[in-house]
Amino acid sequence: MKIVFISDTHGDHKEIKNIPACDVIVHAGDISALGSQQTIEYFLEWFSSLEQAKNKIFVAGNHDWLFQRNPPLAKSIIPSNVIYLQDSGCEIDGVKFWGTPVQLPFFNWAFNIPADEIIKYWDMIPADTDVLITHSPPKGIMDISRRGREHTGSQSLYDQIVTRIKPKIHCFGHIHEGYGIQVVEDITFINASNLNEDYAVANPPILIEI
Repeated sequence: MKIVFISDTHGDHKEIKNIPACDVIVHAGDISALGSQQTIEYFLEWFSSLEQAKNKIFVAGNHDWLFQRNPPLAKSIIPSNVIYLQDSGCEIDGVKFWGTPVQLPFFNWAFNIPADEIIKYWDMIPADTDVLITHSPPKGIMDISRRGREHTGSQSLYDQIVTRIKPKIHCFGHIHEGYGIQVVEDITFINASNLNEDYAVANPPILIEI
């Protein structure tokens, strides 16, 4: 299975060039700048029309307010050929995906959950997940914010990933300057942020075959 990973397009999705043909394309959140219905519809129209990908999956990010403020409305505008994951999963050709938008508190944006409460969301992730999609990173994995010069990821997420879940791939975004691939404990971690820390489109889609 060929999977393309993108993230943190913030409304500039049409500037993402050369998306390769794939079985699945995954967007790890922040599809919009401020989460209005109009900007989310703008993204979904583009995402659903991508002919390169047979299947389309995305999670919301901290900028995608509509999914937190009005979930029924947000879900009602998702095209039929697009899969939205919010603490839920799907299976495509035998590969199991799970997605969640939750993250540690970050400037009071959407889906912010305190550290002592966020663990219950990680507990929901099935141990047989092949591809885990979260908006934010685990602690210590491509998660350093240059603005704060500190690790922003979740320690409890990292612990669950390497000891219990052990997915083949964990994809996220959120920290734009962390873009890249890192393999830890035989798990391929992907920070798929397409925009850099200056919110300019700078990073290409990442293609992985499993």
